[in-house]
Amino acid sequence: MSTIRGHGAKLPRKREQAIAALLTAPSIEAAALQVGVANATLRRWLTDPGFKAEYLAARRDAVSQAVGALQRACLEAVETLRDVMTDRDAPHHARVASARAVLEGALRGIEVEDVVARLDALEQAQAEDRR
Repeated sequence: MSTIRGHGAKLPRKREQAIAALLTAPSIEAAALQVGVANATLRRWLTDPGFKAEYLAARRDAVSQAVGALQRACLEAVETLRDVMTDRDAPHHARVASARAVLEGALRGIEVEDVVARLDALEQAQAEDRR
C-alpha cells in the first residue's frame, strides 16, 4: 500500500476504519484487532504524515463535539449547583462544594473574558500598526 502524502489526502477504507477504531478502542492494540490489521501495521500508519493528520483532525472533531455537549449541559449543571447550594436540608459539605464550584466557574469565566478582551486589543493594535 502506498504512503499517503499531505493533509487532506483520501484515506483507503481500512485506514478510515483504523481511525474510527483509534477513537473508540482503549489501546492501539485493540484498535488494530478491531480493524483486522497487525499491531505493527497500525503503528506504522501512525507515523505516516497523511494518516496522522487525518487521525488528529478526527480527534479534534471528537473533542469539539464533546465540548459542545458539555456546553449544552452547563445551564442544567449551574441549576443543579444552585439547587444544592440553597437546599437547607442538603449536607453542609455539599452546599459548600456547590457554592465553591459556582464561584470558581464565575471567576474563570471573568478571567477568560479578560484574556479575550486583552487579546482583541493587542490584535487591533497590531492591525493598526500594519497600516
